[in-house]
Amino acid sequence: MCRLFGLHAGHKLVAATFWLLDAPDNLAEQSRRNPDGTGLGVFGADGVAVLYKEPVAAWQDSEFATEAHDVTATTFIAHVRYATTGALDLVNTHPFLQDGRIFAHNGVVEGLDVLDRRIAELGGTDLVAGQTDSERVFALITAAVLAHDGDVGAGIVDAIGWLADNVPIYAVNFLLSTATDMWALRYPDTHELYLLDRSRPAQRHLRLRSARIRAESERLASQPSVVFATERMDEENWQLIAPGELVHVDADLKIDRRLAFPVPPRHLLRREDLSEQAASSQHP
Repeated sequence: MCRLFGLHAGHKLVAATFWLLDAPDNLAEQSRRNPDGTGLGVFGADGVAVLYKEPVAAWQDSEFATEAHDVTATTFIAHVRYATTGALDLVNTHPFLQDGRIFAHNGVVEGLDVLDRRIAELGGTDLVAGQTDSERVFALITAAVLAHDGDVGAGIVDAIGWLADNVPIYAVNFLLSTATDMWALRYPDTHELYLLDRSRPAQRHLRLRSARIRAESERLASQPSVVFATERMDEENWQLIAPGELVHVDADLKIDRRLAFPVPPRHLLRREDLSEQAASSQHP
């Protein structure tokens, strides 16, 4: 499955280093399917979003993914892609940027023709540049946020509620960020998504590592932060987000958690319902 990592450092800029993949000769399981793209999205001091991303196919161009990325920002979203829909192109590589927000997704949504019609109804057709379900989910959220006068939380609930009622869903886990706020959703229970609350300074450097993504920051030994990840990383005290739970972290690192979607999608997909390509991308 795609790997997600989100870091919110509050009001102050912090320097952090990210490694989005280990070198190919360090893979513990040579049979593991290789990633199809990696990306990092951040908001800097001016509040402007910057994306660093690259499609990676069969390790033909792994330099971008395996090198260290030193960035300074207030919020960070990292993503490692395993493709379900769309070519291995930059336009289909996460994170995506729309209306000054950064978005990355882990899961599978089908019924894209139905979704395209809904996006068109809301006037969001020009938001979609690629072929992925992820970018379409983001476009639906973006259009719904606009319809709710810029209320991101209300837009998310509207958009995901519509998806849950109208199209087949295997999983919709995502991270969405502005320069000041971050939202995380786990829906339904197909894949895990974790929260690490470091809103009280931990008095130790941030050093987190999973099977695919690593992040380090000395500054975060004394500065609070909140972290999201699709798998438990090195540090303890990870909290599993409940299925259907929408988490919002504001600029003061206040965490709001609510069960926005208490019931599963109406057209819930199982792994055996997926195409061979989609099913292979959903490995642990």
